[in-house]
Amino acid sequence: MLNNVVFRMRNLRLLGNTLLLTVGVLVLDALIALPLAYLSVRCKIKARGLITLLGVLPLAIPGYVMAYAILGLGGFNGSIQAWIGWNFPRISGFAGSLIVLTLCTFPYLYLNLRTALLGLDQSIEEVSRSLGHDAKSTFINIILPQLKPAFLAGSLLISLHVIGDFGTVSLMRFETFSYALYLQYIAAFDRIYAAWLALMLLGLTTAALVLEYKLLKKAIYYRLGRGAAKSKTFLKLGPWKYPAYIFVGVLFLISVLLPVSSIMHWLTQSAFASVAGDLYRAFLNSVKASAPAAVLTTLMALPLAYIGVRYKTKLSNPIERVAYLGYATPPLAFALAFVFFSLQVSTVLYQSLFLLVFAYSLHFLAEGIGPVRSALYQAPPQYEEAARSLGYSSVKSFFKVTLPLLRGGIIASAALVFLSAMKELSITFLLSPIGFDTLALNVWSYTGEAMFAEAAPFALTILLFSSLFVGLLFSKELKT
Repeated sequence: MLNNVVFRMRNLRLLGNTLLLTVGVLVLDALIALPLAYLSVRCKIKARGLITLLGVLPLAIPGYVMAYAILGLGGFNGSIQAWIGWNFPRISGFAGSLIVLTLCTFPYLYLNLRTALLGLDQSIEEVSRSLGHDAKSTFINIILPQLKPAFLAGSLLISLHVIGDFGTVSLMRFETFSYALYLQYIAAFDRIYAAWLALMLLGLTTAALVLEYKLLKKAIYYRLGRGAAKSKTFLKLGPWKYPAYIFVGVLFLISVLLPVSSIMHWLTQSAFASVAGDLYRAFLNSVKASAPAAVLTTLMALPLAYIGVRYKTKLSNPIERVAYLGYATPPLAFALAFVFFSLQVSTVLYQSLFLLVFAYSLHFLAEGIGPVRSALYQAPPQYEEAARSLGYSSVKSFFKVTLPLLRGGIIASAALVFLSAMKELSITFLLSPIGFDTLALNVWSYTGEAMFAEAAPFALTILLFSSLFVGLLFSKELKT
């Protein structure tokens, strides 16, 4: 039985496609993120804030929205033909998936590299140059090795994203494990084969986590002394100035301008009045599921973060790490587990709003813990100790003293989960109630039928909503 299900040529092809796509995206992301991060942090260049904005703005475009925009550019009556009269071939398959996922994921690596570059001690580079090494040699031998943790952290996020992606590969018709799992679900729902596909998909993500841990194990990158504070020095680009501006301009054109222009073109072709009612209902449905999920996730994140920060024991760290299992699990496999669970335990739960909200909460719990934990680190524990010394119980001390200090972290946690749930596609597709159409489902379903004009209002709503949030989230970063 195992041989017939697992050891199939199709599974080998799926593995090859998934790994090929993952490696391809990682390589292209590195070629984009590294020079962009170096330009924005270390080089003497104008519009540094705009370059930083370019590095984070694609986070506002979910993969399935980017896929919709790229698909809408080509083909008969595509955006490019409407603009210049050229019937540009529609990009799909491996090439389309590679382009879309690269454009959507390079910010993960960019942000890690930018943070690492900002934290590097420039005195080490000055010593290298004083010993006769030029800028190129210093970068390769001194700077690049210190960026290894940032590379691995960003690469892990990208790998998990690509391996678990469903929206992009399904629209581009490129068979990976996630797409095969989706096809198996809608075609025959062979539970045994679907379960094995989910396990193989989970095995790939586990392998990525283990590999990242092994590569960073026993590595030391901190300095032993405090060092001396020095003003930042910026590298003059010289003859490389114009190639740098061309690189930034081409990246902006491909990752932002073309997708947004494609959406706007199709928006002008849509009969907005005919979809206005559906758009309103889809937005309300998205909020109806995302808002309770944001509240529930934050409520679960509070005790987990508190235990992890305030009670350092052998059990506290594993308890907090459990929250990351849902996030590391590919969304389609995660949702399928809930399908199996609900059908076995209670069919009333199957495709209910409660199950969808609960799945959102568990999947995005890791995102919710981060801001709350950061706020707890900044809240002095001495305040609670002082309250207890005045006769307050531990619980009352927390609510009276610590909780008000966590307000910013709690709001950030709820907002982050709310946005993520608003954009979520895979879990929504499998677990949403019948007829419960969200913004994400409408974009995906209309695009799958090549109804680009009908999808445009939904895609634009997601884009505007996400852009507003990304702008608020990185407003401080853009000023540095």
